[in-house]
Amino acid sequence: MKTKQYRDELKTKSVQELQAELVSAKKELFNLRFQNATNQINSTARIHTVRKNIARIQTILTIKSKETA
Repeated sequence: MKTKQYRDELKTKSVQELQAELVSAKKELFNLRFQNATNQINSTARIHTVRKNIARIQTILTIKSKETA
């Protein structure tokens, strides 16, 4: 998915949905790191993508929390 589309999709989600997505992204990152440590991962580029997505989710959560405050 393209970055702009993903960001726009995140903006339409509620805070609870964003937090659930953040948890699942962190779990995925943990699994990818574990696979990388055991040399089972084929493409390490996915780690970079997931890290960026986590940052995007956290940014949107911060923006939404400032809007409600």
